[in-house]
Amino acid sequence: MQLNPAQLSTHLGKGLRSLYVLHGDEPLLAQEAADAIRATARAQGYTERTSYTVAGAHFDWSEVLAAGGSLSLFADKQIVEVRIPSGKPGKEGSVAIQQLAESAQGNDSTLLLFILPRLDKATKTGAWFMALDNNGVSLQVEPIERAALPQWIAQRLATQGQRVAAGEAGQRALQFFADRVEGNLLAAHQEIQKLALLYPAGELSQEHIESAVLNVARYDVFKLSDAVLGGQLVRVQRMLDGLQAEGEAEVLVHYTLAEDIRALKRVKDAINAGRPLPMALREQRIWGNKERQFERVLPRLTDAALAALLQAAHKVDGIVKGLKQPDWPASGWQALHQLALMLCRECMAPAAATRPGPARAPSRLS
Repeated sequence: MQLNPAQLSTHLGKGLRSLYVLHGDEPLLAQEAADAIRATARAQGYTERTSYTVAGAHFDWSEVLAAGGSLSLFADKQIVEVRIPSGKPGKEGSVAIQQLAESAQGNDSTLLLFILPRLDKATKTGAWFMALDNNGVSLQVEPIERAALPQWIAQRLATQGQRVAAGEAGQRALQFFADRVEGNLLAAHQEIQKLALLYPAGELSQEHIESAVLNVARYDVFKLSDAVLGGQLVRVQRMLDGLQAEGEAEVLVHYTLAEDIRALKRVKDAINAGRPLPMALREQRIWGNKERQFERVLPRLTDAALAALLQAAHKVDGIVKGLKQPDWPASGWQALHQLALMLCRECMAPAAATRPGPARAPSRLS
């Protein structure tokens, strides 16, 4: 049985199952989900808790099997937690997990809680994970996407009796808040709690938020791809500045941008050769959100524009490796700004894409 984290509270209110699996790469949401399960369990008499961390392939599963299949010596009910940080239990672990999952059925004295990282598709279709999923409740905890972050912040503020102004002013305040905490949900949670300490319940002004919320954003180079393909010029510049400040490698940023350009070119060439767009995307292994972005952008990307982007990516590859290129900045980060903005402008909505002016690197960089 699969749930999303928003459904967990309602589910727990209807009754506790004997097996739960949390998997994903958002620590805050995983911690909150685990805390909610533990609190419900404690309220129902699960007063003993044992935790195991699977540190490698040579982990001894016999103790976990014994704990999962027997009554507690000191309490009527117990919680047995198993953390697998690598998401790879190994062959012995796979067999043990399947046994644990099957023994959970009808076992009212032991609650099993598995905590896993983000899993790939192959792992989620493996025998051990399928056994957990089929015999218990699984929750996938994923990061809050940037587009959904303002609403998430508003919901969190509401739980502590605070809100922003209605209308455009409130949306600006939430967007400012989201810009400050993007990519760092745990810090976002802490900043929201800080507002409860600083200001009483009720409406928060943008001045309140600007004066209290620290800039704790953390940028992922792979999220940069989403912003560029989404045509989000301001966000792209902010992310590049953040990545530079965090010490991200120029070559990795270039690889991300260049790989998108190469993928766009390959799909465009396939379309020109007569392939339908959906088939061309599948052949190039373009999935999920990137697939939707490619479907939006490709129909208006010309062959000439892609050729120019590919040539620009080649030049920037040399710049970030120490070579100089005529008519390009000598600084690797300035060149990356210029390349990212070239691609970003091609990906903008048609009305915005017709704005005049070259894609220049921001003058504040040197």
